[in-house]
Amino acid sequence: MGVAVYNVSATSARVSWPPSPGCLDTFYSVMYDPNWNSLLMGYKRKSFLHEERIPVSQTSAHLANLLPQTAYFLCVTCQAANPVRDQCQVFSTPSDSGEGHERAGWELAAAAWLTCCVLLLVIAGILLWGCLHAVCSVPDGCRAAAGSSRRGTSGSGRLYAAPRRASEASGKHAITQDHELRTLAKLSGSEPV
Repeated sequence: MGVAVYNVSATSARVSWPPSPGCLDTFYSVMYDPNWNSLLMGYKRKSFLHEERIPVSQTSAHLANLLPQTAYFLCVTCQAANPVRDQCQVFSTPSDSGEGHERAGWELAAAAWLTCCVLLLVIAGILLWGCLHAVCSVPDGCRAAAGSSRRGTSGSGRLYAAPRRASEASGKHAITQDHELRTLAKLSGSEPV
């Protein structure tokens, strides 16, 4: 017997089978179960949770009240017979359509966001490597860049002092400015100008 399952939705399915002239009983038994124990127990009738009785004159049935995203084990037999492998079929119900589309949309958005982040990190790494390569390819470029960022020095390594104006050259202002320059020179480890 070739059992076919089609028009499967999240909560229903249609099953059909060829007529069996050897079936003298009054109905076909359509048994299905969302539990794989049915298959492991050797196709016993008592291991199926659901059973529909279909008159012998019909060769199809509509299954309702199925669970979404569930694998079912289904067998069709004559009324009193235990099923055999040829009379059984496995099918799965999909997820609810609204939930599936929403979930797929979120998964697509997350994948796109992750791809953009990875590309930005790669581009930033390439730019950083290029900048470091350009600075360090000049002789003493890396040391000069590091030295100028550690202390405020001029190109000669000495503390820069602005020229004094003539009005500040005398008196109290000159003493205060000299004192400040000496203090700065001591802190930076260089001699004053």
